[in-house]
Amino acid sequence: MLSAYEELAQTGELGPAGFELLGRLVNQVRRASGFPPLEGYAEWTDDAAYDVVLAMLAREGAGQRFVTGCFVSAVDDPSLERLFLTSIKNFLIDEAKKTPRGKLRRRIASRMAESTDFRRAPGSPPRWALSEHPETAVWQGDLDELVAAGWRVRGVGITRWNRSGPTPTRTVEALMTVLTQVLRHAGGAVREEDLAKVLEARFELLAPARFTSLYADDGAPADPRGEIRALAEADRAGAAGVAADIWQDLTGDERVLLPYLDEDAHHAAQLLEIGQAQAAAVVEGLKDKLRLALAYDTDQAAVMKALLERCADPPADPPSDVVCIE
Repeated sequence: MLSAYEELAQTGELGPAGFELLGRLVNQVRRASGFPPLEGYAEWTDDAAYDVVLAMLAREGAGQRFVTGCFVSAVDDPSLERLFLTSIKNFLIDEAKKTPRGKLRRRIASRMAESTDFRRAPGSPPRWALSEHPETAVWQGDLDELVAAGWRVRGVGITRWNRSGPTPTRTVEALMTVLTQVLRHAGGAVREEDLAKVLEARFELLAPARFTSLYADDGAPADPRGEIRALAEADRAGAAGVAADIWQDLTGDERVLLPYLDEDAHHAAQLLEIGQAQAAAVVEGLKDKLRLALAYDTDQAAVMKALLERCADPPADPPSDVVCIE
């Protein structure tokens, strides 16, 4: 059976051996570099690798040139294999840049490169660490643990996410805050691809649009109220989670004053049974704490509603310093 190099030398075209070699090399590159599969595939399969080969060969004006160019530069099968490897890697890099995650990776890489807080680790695939980490430290844990670390960063959110153009300043601050805490948890360099996945999960940046079906499976008009109620319940649960984190950070006095933020310092002093100047300081501290905690949340009204409900419905066994307003 002819090798890929011999096949090209005799026929001038890519044959079975060439296709088999390219498919095997695609799998080799994607395993080593962590490239995402082409659009339409949720994960890498033999079909996904085969479609990469077809996509490379189908590029207008470039498909056959890439094969011919590799053959002309090669002198034997090993050199042809090395040239194919380079071509496949470059193709997958170009394809990855076109994906939403690829664009997100470029954004965060650009921002981290501009900051002295971060350091890019040498080698491939690209990895990032905090500047304070040892150069040899590399994260070896599970991605799910990093995602969980990202969700533990509270008080940050994204209200604007543009698909192109400059990233809003507050959005950058939110991304960098989460990345810093995730890398601090990792204690070493993390793959750029994994950092992008953490941000996707934390901010639901690349989540597909949510649609409500107009028709049921039998073709009859569907009743979307159940689905709408489910989405609303999910939103309420998210707001309740944020409210729970804020509640834990409030002092007993702050919890007492929470329903009375519009009242003056005199009213606060009567509620807390302290001096008016001291009460005014507590009120201002509470307002500053809430402004910071809610700065990036997309539904501040829902979070505040959930917080106020905690004052009306305290936990079964509240701490001794907690006083809730009936």
